[in-house]
Amino acid sequence: MKSPSLRLLYYNLLGISWVDSGWVPILNPGNVLDYFSERSNPFYDRTCNNEVVKMQRLTLEHLNQMVGVEYILLHAQEPILYIIRKQQRQSPTQVIPLSDYYIIAGVVYQAPDLGTVISSRVLSAVHGIQSAFDEAMSYCRYHPSKGYWWHFKDHEEREKAKPKSKKKEEPSSLFQRQRVDTLLLDLRSKFPPTFYQPKPGEKPIPVEVKKEPEPPAEGVKQEEREPASKSTAPAPPSKPPPEKRARLQ
Repeated sequence: MKSPSLRLLYYNLLGISWVDSGWVPILNPGNVLDYFSERSNPFYDRTCNNEVVKMQRLTLEHLNQMVGVEYILLHAQEPILYIIRKQQRQSPTQVIPLSDYYIIAGVVYQAPDLGTVISSRVLSAVHGIQSAFDEAMSYCRYHPSKGYWWHFKDHEEREKAKPKSKKKEEPSSLFQRQRVDTLLLDLRSKFPPTFYQPKPGEKPIPVEVKKEPEPPAEGVKQEEREPASKSTAPAPPSKPPPEKRARLQ
C-alpha cells in the first residue's frame, strides 16, 4: 500500500506532462528510452536498473539478470506513439507492472491505473448528483399553511414572456342584441340616413331621399267635412211605445 506522500506524488504526476523539443524530430524505437531517461523528466526514477546499465555502458539485455525497478519499451507505433512500462523485476521470468507512460508526438504522460479512473468517474458522478440536489433544494419552498411546493424561476420568466390572453366578455345578451336590432331598424325606417360611406376612409356621399307628394289641402278639407256631415245627419224617427189595453173580466 502506498504511503500518503507517495500517493500524493502519484496523483500529482497524473496531472502533468513533459517534453523536450530537441528530441522530437529524431525519436525512434532505438533512442526513446534515452529520451525518457533525461534528467529533466519528472517520471524517470534515478535509482532504476536502467541508470546502472547506462553508467556501466552495458546493453539493455542485462536488465533480465538484475532485480529491481526497470523501464522497458512496451509498444511502438512510429513516429507518433510509444508506450514505456515501469516494472519491478523479481527474477528473470517474473515481473510486476507498476505504471505505464505513453509518449505522443514527443510529449510524455503517465497513464492512470484502473482504480484512479474509477475513482475519478465516481467523483464526477457524485459531484453532478450533489449539484442536482443543491439546485433542487433551492427551488423548494415551505409554508405552515400551504406545506411544501416547488418555486421555479424559469417558470415565472416563461409566464411573464407569454402574451396575456384577455377573456372575451360579451357586451350584451342575445335578447338585448335582438331588441337593439329591432329598435335600430325602426329608427332607420323613420329617419333614413342622408349620407353613406362606401369604404372606410372615403368621403361620405349624400343620399337622395324621395319625398312623397302631399295631398292637396282641399281634399283634406273635404275628407274632414264628410265625417262631420255624416255625424250631423237626422236620426230616423223612433217608434212610439205600444198602447195599453184593458183586460176583460
